[in-house]
Amino acid sequence: MKTLSLIVAAVALAFSAGSAMADGEAALTKGGCMACHAKDKKLVGPSFKDIATKYKGQDVSAQLMDKVRKGGSGVWGPIPMSPNPVAKIDDDSLKEAVAFILKS
Repeated sequence: MKTLSLIVAAVALAFSAGSAMADGEAALTKGGCMACHAKDKKLVGPSFKDIATKYKGQDVSAQLMDKVRKGGSGVWGPIPMSPNPVAKIDDDSLKEAVAFILKS
């Protein structure tokens, strides 16, 4: 019985993690991020995979959220990223999006 409970808990955890990943990916699409970024290849901006690799093991969520809000250039090359206000992607969606990117 204990084993069954552990299996059920593991499956529930896997589904909730999958749901969070789906929410992050949906937030990226809804926020318009996919116009310049892709999961695994450079478009106008870096791929999510490249971003995740660059910041692996670092606590940069707040820094990346600020970068998305304010925009800027110089980190990934000369092409600037335009600012993305709350009207374009709300704070909760942005947080989910950044978490998804960092796990890519």
